Parts: sequence; C-alpha cells; structure tokens
Amino acid sequence: MKEKLLRFVLLALLISFTLVGCYPSPLVSNTADSTIVTIKLSNWTANPVEQKLLKQVLTDFETQHPNIKVKQEVINDQYMDVIKTRLVGEAAADVFYLDVFEAPFLMSQGVLEPLDSYITPEFALEDFEETLLDSFKYNNQIFGLPKDYSTLALFYNKKALNNAGFANPPISWEELRSYSKQLTIDRNQDKRIDQYGFGETPELARQVYKIKAFGGKIIDGNDYAAFASESSLQGLQLVIDQYLKDRTSAQKSDVGTNSGSEMLGQEKVAMVIEGNWAIPFLKETFPKLEFATAELPTLNDKKGTMVFTVAYVMNKQSQHKKAAWELISYLTGKQGMSKWTGTGIALPTRKSIAKELGYGEDLLRSAFVAGVGYATPWQIGKYPAAIMNNFDNQFVSAMLGQQPLPQAMQKAEMSANRLIKAME
Repeated sequence: MKEKLLRFVLLALLISFTLVGCYPSPLVSNTADSTIVTIKLSNWTANPVEQKLLKQVLTDFETQHPNIKVKQEVINDQYMDVIKTRLVGEAAADVFYLDVFEAPFLMSQGVLEPLDSYITPEFALEDFEETLLDSFKYNNQIFGLPKDYSTLALFYNKKALNNAGFANPPISWEELRSYSKQLTIDRNQDKRIDQYGFGETPELARQVYKIKAFGGKIIDGNDYAAFASESSLQGLQLVIDQYLKDRTSAQKSDVGTNSGSEMLGQEKVAMVIEGNWAIPFLKETFPKLEFATAELPTLNDKKGTMVFTVAYVMNKQSQHKKAAWELISYLTGKQGMSKWTGTGIALPTRKSIAKELGYGEDLLRSAFVAGVGYATPWQIGKYPAAIMNNFDNQFVSAMLGQQPLPQAMQKAEMSANRLIKAME
C-alpha cells in the first residue's frame, strides 16, 4: 500500500511542481505530577475568524483534558500534497482534516486508523447525518467523523426578483431559465449586460447533481471517468444552452468578480448557487444587499444538490492513539460540535445540534439543512484530481462555444482515464 501511495504522491508532485518537507512526530513530556501527551493536529483554515474559533475549541478541550496538549499546524498551501508526503515518510500528524473529495484514496491505502473500536454507544453515532457519515466509510469500517458540512442552495436578490414581479424563487430548472430571461437587464441597450439573471460556476463540483438527475454518472465501478455518456450530457447541456443560447447566465470572469457570492453581492447577477459559507461573506461584505436562500430548483422533476464535508481522521502510525481519539471524540461530540458550529460559521453534522441551534428553521440556513438528506457528496473515486481537472477544462471550452459538449466530454474522459491508468 505504501508503494502505491508513494507512486501516487510522486506523480501528484510532478504535476503540481510542489516540494514539501517533513516534520517531527509529537512528543511525550514528563512532569512532576503526570505524563503530558502532546498530539499534533493538522488542518487548513478559510479565514482568521475560523482559525480563532478552532483555537478556542482546542483550548476548551485542553482544559477538560489536562494531560493532553494539542500542537496545531495550519497548512493552507498544497494541503493534501503535504499530508500524503508525510504519510509516506511516517511523519504525519496524529489527527488531521480530510476532505470528502480526497477520502476514497486515503481510506484505501491503509494509512488511516479505523475508528470503529473506539466508538461507544454513548458517542451516539446514529446522531450523525447518514449521508455524511457514509462518505467516510470503506470496507464497512469508519475512517473519519465529519466535523461540519454545507450543501448548495439558491441565493437570490430579493429586490431584483420583486422588481421583475416574482413573489417566490424558481422551483424548477425550467422556471430558473424563465426567470433569468426577465432578470437579465441591458439598461442602455448597448449590448452590455448590466445584470444577468443567473451566475454559473462551471466546475464539476457544481455539476455532479445535474449529471445524476438524468441517470448519468461520473465514474464507473473501477473509478474510471464515465461522464461522457448520453444520459450524463443532458443536465450539462442545460447549462450550455442557457449560457450560449439564452445568454442569461454569466461566469465570474464575464463580470470581473472572483466568486459566485461576489457576482450576487455586486448585483452583477440576480441569482446564484452557493454554499453556506456565502452567508457571512455577503452579510459582512455587502451589508446593503437584501438576499434570501431557497432549495435548489428541481431537475428532471428530482430534487438534488451537492454536499461538501470534512472529517477528522487518525493517522494509523500515531504513537498516541488514545489521546488522538479523545481529541476526535471531543471535536465531533455534542459539546465540541456545538461550540464549533454555534456561531453559524458551519453547519453541524449531528442532527441534535442542528435542532438545538435552530438551523432547520433559520430563514437563511433551512434550505441547506433540508438538502442534506438528498444531496450528492462531493466524492468522485480514488483519483479525483485527474477527473475534476480534465472535466473543468473541457466543460469551460464547451461553454465558450469552442467545441460541442459531447466532443468536449469525450476528450475530458479519455484524458482523465489515461492519467488514472498511469497512477494505478
């Protein structure tokens, strides 16, 4: 397994031109009264607010566990390359973040500690959202416990919809396209669009549920790319048609912004699909914007969305597994999770905490909570980067009209599978 992981890491490093170093393992120090175990936690952080909150939660943990100290390491650059390299060198942290996107490969490599033997009935495993927990299972074993999540929801400018005569957001993709036509505005009649009806993000992470709505799939049973089938193309073609034929949707680059949230905040678009993370961003950056959220419009008469989640996992080579489990069980237990998600920075993976915090009734967050039961996890097999990168490049090309969608997806699929074969 280590040889396969090493081969995979070397290829990934060649692709990304990334060089990373190794760090020493955690230490055990003796004091006059007891032995203090120091364990290492590796993670990334999206912003200073998130980092400050995690430090507070870790401080609370140390207060309640005086014999355990946590050495936190933030890795924001090439996180997974660093983690994989350290796992090969047996220098990875005791506990670390693992994105659902990367989980299948690492779970298959024998480098993570199965958590089943540590979990007791009191931990209330059944309290976790099943879709999220299942994403970190492999060969009927649990390798990670999800710390938080976000689904995708429709964000819309309330004023823009009201001005166009819409009392409610669209509930189907057909309605979304119809709304978009009326919400696309060229105020000066100079062919320069002042406001598009919809902001599109043409990444695979936002398109998987559209592919599945028509019976398509991303990978086959052997983890090879399989998104170029006729059924897979039906949902994708709707995106292309709205962009090229209707001309009522825009990408962030079309309107000079950096994200879908910014497109909505700057009122370049009236509607956009984003995650829970967009709520604090919009409130802080665009305080005058009146926005609301809703569940995603149905596709092919089916509800669908994506779910993104991250788990705490344990390094199988950890010398302090008991202490590592104490940390994981606290952070994903009811007390730790309540503190972590209580500010609204993320959504809790435990149903009881979501109920306690009232997120199911929250005007802005209820759409995200409602979607987790039918969401598709952002997980596309053991070789996700090869699939994602090739899809994204070719799909954008099709959106721009540079080649037909079927041709673009065939190219992407063949290229991805060549890379996957080289990594096996």
